[in-house]
Amino acid sequence: MASVVGANTAVTDPTPLLRPPLITGKKRLSQVTEDICSAMERRPGLLWWLAFLAALSALVLGVAAVSYQIATGIGTWGLNTTVGWAFDITNFVFWIGIGHAGTLISAILFLFRQRWRTSVNRSAEAMTLFAVMCAGLFPVIHMGRPWLAYWIFPYPNFRGPLWINFRSPLAWDAFAISTYFLISLTFWYVGLIPDLATIRDRAQPGLRKRIFGWFSLGWNGSYRTWQRYEVVYLLLAGLATPLVVSVHTIVSWDFATSVIPGWHATIFPPYFVAGAIFSGMAMVLTLMIIARKVMHLEDYITGRHIDVMCKLVIVTSGIVALAYGTEFFTAQYSGNQYEQFVFLNRAMGPFAWAYWTMVSCNVLVPLLLWFRRVRANIPAVFVISILVNVGMWFERFVIIVTSLHRDYLPANWANYSPTAIEIATLVGSFGLFFTCFLIFCRILPVIAMAEVKGVLARHGALAAETKEVA
Repeated sequence: MASVVGANTAVTDPTPLLRPPLITGKKRLSQVTEDICSAMERRPGLLWWLAFLAALSALVLGVAAVSYQIATGIGTWGLNTTVGWAFDITNFVFWIGIGHAGTLISAILFLFRQRWRTSVNRSAEAMTLFAVMCAGLFPVIHMGRPWLAYWIFPYPNFRGPLWINFRSPLAWDAFAISTYFLISLTFWYVGLIPDLATIRDRAQPGLRKRIFGWFSLGWNGSYRTWQRYEVVYLLLAGLATPLVVSVHTIVSWDFATSVIPGWHATIFPPYFVAGAIFSGMAMVLTLMIIARKVMHLEDYITGRHIDVMCKLVIVTSGIVALAYGTEFFTAQYSGNQYEQFVFLNRAMGPFAWAYWTMVSCNVLVPLLLWFRRVRANIPAVFVISILVNVGMWFERFVIIVTSLHRDYLPANWANYSPTAIEIATLVGSFGLFFTCFLIFCRILPVIAMAEVKGVLARHGALAAETKEVA
């Protein structure tokens, strides 16, 4: 965890600095607190209000669309007898994938002692929570009667022998989402406690001070408090790490346990996990590039952070590309004519445009990140990160629709096109996500102050401040 013991003290490492500092500007410990807290305390600027109004408008549109389809029925979607899943499950898998980068950055990289994570882990953790909230909406809506969604949980009831079907992928999704959300929320909150205490100490007497005082759980910054905090944080990191693999593996079983060509593949669990981290890292890049500019955090989210995240995108893009090729190889090697037809239909059928959009955004575009100049070009990285998420959304769409719209019997073949209600629901999910994230940026520290203080450059201003405190 951080090497910071109190608000104004730090433990310095005498080893020479072999790499450029993660935090630039020769920040003092007090400057870190001031820079990050001032972003919350000052009035929001015009850019924040414009972004908030745009996100809120999209959310209102989504609420209206969902309310209409609940009142009318899921016949408002463009589904038919052949294509029974489409936008709803596509959006569900997409948002679950977005949430994986938060757990990766916070838990796994913490266990591997990757110090560069300290400037981005707080926002990535919040992104995980908001993405899981968006994902959880779609299975509930897809039930058709969302007011009975609580039936999916195995609780004591008075319905006699009626019980949930534990072999149903819907039940697996409910358990996976609820577990993932609760563990991620706990992990996020525990990491916030030292910073909540800092805000408590800065706040003027009043309601704000009482709220932050209550949530900081009496934090006093003593050695014993830090020691116990780091033990709890380490245990939670170890508990959250398996979720990166397990949650999206369970989501992949929604498809892999079926007998539909193109779905029942043993490659799906690792393929889905790699794709989830791929799309999640791209979303973290998108949000961090915006936050560093709008909130003036260039000294904390530096080019080195962006460079490392780009390299993770390159690695996961290669795994996803390998999975695409493996699917075609397996279909051809199996000799199964139905499997072969599905993959040829993806590449050359009615939805070939969606397939090649997926390949272009997920395989070809990330190749640009191999060049150092591209990784150092912030606008170029921003555009690439958006294209990656476009490609990952189309990946889920291609997997679902192209395996369904051509059944075993040509008499059952049918095309699919989304309705305005489905598109509005997708837009509304993005509205919910960005509205929550923008509110988070206003009321809580976007960067983990306590952790950043532990990775400050160990020379110059920090050494001088340590002598002053001593």
